[in-house]
Amino acid sequence: MKQSTKTLLLWVLSILIMITAFNFLVNRNVESQVLPFSEFIELVKKSKVAEVTFRGPTKIYGRFVPEFREGGMFNTIGDTKSEHYLKILANSGISPNYESNESEGFWRAFFINYLPILLIFFFLFFLYRQMQAGGGRAMSFAKSRARQMKESAPKVTFKDVAGIDEAKEECEEIVEFLKDSKRFSKLGGRIPKGVLLMGAPGTGKTLLARAIAGEAGVPFFTISGSDFVELFVGVGASRVRDLFEQGQKNSPCIIFIDEIDAVGRHRGAGLGGGHDEREQTLNQLLVEMDGFEANSGVILLAATNRPDVLDPALLRPGRFDRRIIVPVPDAKGRMGILKVHTQKTPLHEDVHLENIAKGTPGFTGADLANLVNEAALVAARRNKESITKSDIEFAKDKVLMGAERRSLMLTEEEKETTAYHEIGHTLVGKLLPGLDPIHKVSIIPRGRALGVTQTLPEKEKFNISKEYAENMIAFLLGGRVAEELVFNQKTTGAGDDIDKATDLARKMVCEWGMNDRMGPVSFGKKDEHVFLGKEVDHGEHISPHMLQLIDEEIQSIVTIQHKRTKELLEKHVETLHRLAKVLLEREVMDGKEVDLVMNNQTLPAPTLEGSNNTKEEPNTKREETESEDVASTTPPKVSEGSAT
Repeated sequence: MKQSTKTLLLWVLSILIMITAFNFLVNRNVESQVLPFSEFIELVKKSKVAEVTFRGPTKIYGRFVPEFREGGMFNTIGDTKSEHYLKILANSGISPNYESNESEGFWRAFFINYLPILLIFFFLFFLYRQMQAGGGRAMSFAKSRARQMKESAPKVTFKDVAGIDEAKEECEEIVEFLKDSKRFSKLGGRIPKGVLLMGAPGTGKTLLARAIAGEAGVPFFTISGSDFVELFVGVGASRVRDLFEQGQKNSPCIIFIDEIDAVGRHRGAGLGGGHDEREQTLNQLLVEMDGFEANSGVILLAATNRPDVLDPALLRPGRFDRRIIVPVPDAKGRMGILKVHTQKTPLHEDVHLENIAKGTPGFTGADLANLVNEAALVAARRNKESITKSDIEFAKDKVLMGAERRSLMLTEEEKETTAYHEIGHTLVGKLLPGLDPIHKVSIIPRGRALGVTQTLPEKEKFNISKEYAENMIAFLLGGRVAEELVFNQKTTGAGDDIDKATDLARKMVCEWGMNDRMGPVSFGKKDEHVFLGKEVDHGEHISPHMLQLIDEEIQSIVTIQHKRTKELLEKHVETLHRLAKVLLEREVMDGKEVDLVMNNQTLPAPTLEGSNNTKEEPNTKREETESEDVASTTPPKVSEGSAT
């Protein structure tokens, strides 16, 4: 018998029981006495009847007076149309009520006796449907919300994953073990109980998990870390137990928990105390992964971009045996990612993926996918049959800096100030050694910036020197110094530059040991958020005297570079004016045009395409870093990230 049929029979049986019980209670309290018609007439004459109802031609119902038979009910059969009997009722002061047919009596009895039962039934049925809404029962919220990948769903394979070859190889080994475990077990090897994917956002952790699901050929359950957290106490731990019970029933299988840091943070740290719902969930997860009862055949796959906040007990061997780093791809990796994302995208012959890959250091897989998509949208808007190199360049500018805001009308004074500010950055970047080459300088407002200066690393950077850091501070201060030299004023346009320069100087003193006076000593911990499981730290380990010295050295570094930048621009002030004049005329200049102006050579006429008036740089091999705020630039992504 099907489950639906069993449920229907159960509901019908429940309704019959309720109706029977209701009628029993009603009839037990209100009994209707059957009287002969002659006795009924005698009682009417004796004024023992309080109320009479004629139902149809023969049926008579009534109620006794309260003093007689406790005001009970009665019924009898007689001629309801007889004038003689009507006269007897009238003499006794009784005016009978008439119900013209049996249907009125039926509906009256229905509304009195059965309507409440039906209302209760519909209420219970509605509640039952609500319990089943959303694919799960409301009262079974302690059940796991893991979703099993369907075989009919579109599959992602390892062929769709590129740019992270080392991480992919380790995941392929897990798939091979699931398919041919004897090859490993005969040498005493065992499959890892847990695999943790760690990497920056957008590097492809979830994509790698989807590829494992498509290749493994075993049941694959997926759930988010936040699905364990619930309002009710104990629900998270119950869902963990139910999740692993499902895994045991479908063993061997893979369970994927995305963003595991939602439940796997440090225990006993922060402001939440040691006994909260999240910690109970984590404790249960630890037990299920490697407790007294082993869950054989269940592989736990998890992903996070915050491995620093995870509890050490979660990361130990026996739980997460294998930790796979999913890095930001290098030039070769970016080339493979671009090939994957352009498989179904028509490219013009002037587009060389190798040059794009070399010119996008620091881009993740998600960044490159977004770049290709934006280029396709630009090409479609320009009514092209394929994506050209100019579309790629326009898309890069839009992704990094935002769309052009040509509707923003600047005054001539503001435009001139912005031009000198950007040329100040550009000239310092050209004159100081070791800095990344200038790729493009613009005074067209984009995003939150009134002007931008873009630099392109010539190669991947994984480390920076003290000289580079000092030159970078001078580069950041170039815009402010140019404003001071030309206009003898200070504007808010340098606010973001000063903030970045100060932060870079602080890292030199406190983290990188690049200050002779302070020495190779680390002062203070990095920013640690107490709500992410970190300890409360108020910096008591640094004395007030050392804090004062740190502030003095940071101020000294920035001040020295400011003075150095001022001397440099004063020496080349004529070049500064010449570059600013050309930028005001053209609004956008690339690195080659800057070189031509600095050498007093004639510039070619600008080319326009669509809404972008930027010149194309043939076969660029470098990529810009964005300028986030008003008239400012930032250090390269890779340099800043590798130094922290």
